Amino acid sequence: MNDCLFCKIIKKEIPSEIIYEDKDVFVFLDINPATNGDTLIVPKKHYLDMFDTPKEVLDHINDVMQKLYPIYKEKLKCDGLTLTTNKDYAQEIKHFHVHFIPRYTNDEVKYLSNKDILKDLKEIQNILK
Repeated sequence: MNDCLFCKIIKKEIPSEIIYEDKDVFVFLDINPATNGDTLIVPKKHYLDMFDTPKEVLDHINDVMQKLYPIYKEKLKCDGLTLTTNKDYAQEIKHFHVHFIPRYTNDEVKYLSNKDILKDLKEIQNILK
């Protein structure tokens, strides 16, 4: 895709802080980090989202994450890790990517800022059954 930001980064048309690269995957620091070391793991081939991405590519990305985490833990002294990916409404860049976010006990990253609009767990369970 000619206008895809991540495709341009992978082709090195746009500079990035590269952490790891192999023939299938490109790993670089997020320009808008939530924490120190916030990283994006992106397949080099353009896929829309994780449901469009072949299983072998997802497996390779998982292997890369498993290799990276001990390095981040040792070198950045992170206390944990959050992995996320998005689809449709929540996906700003339409090129599959995993947010690999080192977590720190004092990082103040909040995911429950909308508790007042959440339904009861039983109600959600019944909807999904």
